[in-house]
Amino acid sequence: MTKHAISPQTGILGDAFACDCGAVLAGRMTAELHAAENGLCSACLGTTTEELAPGLARGCSSCVATGRRKEQITWQLAYAEAEQLITMSVVRGIVAGFDGPFRLSEVADTVRAGLGVPAGRLPVGPRVRDLLLELQVAGEITMLSAPDEMVGTDMVLYRDPQWQRARTLGL
Repeated sequence: MTKHAISPQTGILGDAFACDCGAVLAGRMTAELHAAENGLCSACLGTTTEELAPGLARGCSSCVATGRRKEQITWQLAYAEAEQLITMSVVRGIVAGFDGPFRLSEVADTVRAGLGVPAGRLPVGPRVRDLLLELQVAGEITMLSAPDEMVGTDMVLYRDPQWQRARTLGL
C-alpha cells in the first residue's frame, strides 16, 4: 500500500504540493482531488491539522483530525442535516426568549434539547454559532464577549461567546 501524505511545496512557482507517493500536484484543486482519490480528507490533505492563521494550527475540523475521507464526508453530511433542522427561525425564537445576555452553549443546549438530539449526534454547536454570527452581522444581536485569545495582530478566538439582543430605539 502506497503512503499518501500531501504537503505544500515552497520555492516552486505557483501553488504546488507533493505527495509521499511521488506525485507532484500543481494547484490546490489537484491536491484535493489526489487526496480524495486516496481516501484522505480533502480539507487538510490527510495531514490531520488545519492552519487557522500563520503559527496557529489545530486538528482538522472537517475530518475530526483523522486525515481520512470517510470521517470528512460523515461530518459534512451531519452538518447538512443540521442545516435542515436548525434554521434561522429556530435560533431567532430561542434568542427571543432571553431577556439578558446569553451564551453560544446555552442556545446550542436549548436547540439540542428541543430537537431531542443526543450530544454528538449532529454538529449543533457549529451550526448555531454560524446562525448567531449571521444575526450579529444583521444587527439583531450584539456580542458582549471579549476575545479569549489573540492570535497575531488580526485574529481573535472565542470559546463560548456571549451576546444579547440588540436594543431598538422606539421613536
